[in-house]
Amino acid sequence: MKFAVIGGTGLIGSRVVEVLNAAGHEAAPHSRSTGVDILTGKGLEAALDGADVVVDLTNSPTFDDASTAFFRASMDNLLAASRRAGVGHFVVLSIVGVDEVPVDYYRAKTLQEDLLKSSAVPYSIVRATQFMEFIESVLSWTADEETVRLPRTPIQPVAAADVAATVADVAAGPPLNTTVNLGGPDTYSLDELGRITLAAKGDKRSVTVDDAGGMFAAVPGDALTTKEGARIAPTRYTDWLK
Repeated sequence: MKFAVIGGTGLIGSRVVEVLNAAGHEAAPHSRSTGVDILTGKGLEAALDGADVVVDLTNSPTFDDASTAFFRASMDNLLAASRRAGVGHFVVLSIVGVDEVPVDYYRAKTLQEDLLKSSAVPYSIVRATQFMEFIESVLSWTADEETVRLPRTPIQPVAAADVAATVADVAAGPPLNTTVNLGGPDTYSLDELGRITLAAKGDKRSVTVDDAGGMFAAVPGDALTTKEGARIAPTRYTDWLK
């Protein structure tokens, strides 16, 4: 099968391309660096020529309300190009609980999902929990030289390699026309996760519970964790840290 992996040079995309090609498929990475601009449509026709499956792993450059315009324009262009190319399966990577969190970026990702669902292109959506690779960045949002302030929001971190493997598996199968949820094997409160991360790094800063600290303070309940029926990835956060 031939795959056009949009955002195929990034953290997840590069791994998806590698997994698919190792399985004997033909997967090509596409991004602005390869001459494909999903906001203008430049290079899309050539990128999708002959593709059986499009995998959209692109991301908005900002987390504010400008992300809505990014996903609307990119999806309009990608879906139109997919229809013209006769693509039989369109896969999007999204976020577990995306439609439950009242922040701009999550609303924009929900719009991306809705645009795909309402299109005529057969699709699959893979929702993943927070990437292990991004945990240190999350800590930096509310940190100073002595303290990291974190809410008690439940987090179920998943390794990027496990996300890529699941995306590749779903993309290589038939369109599901529904959503697959994926999470890591363990759930922590974010403040606990912060303590584990700092200890593993030898960082002497302390973690203080602040239920108003950072973007994840806006998360209601356990919205960012998987529910019954989700796929559970094998990699544990403590093992990943090692």
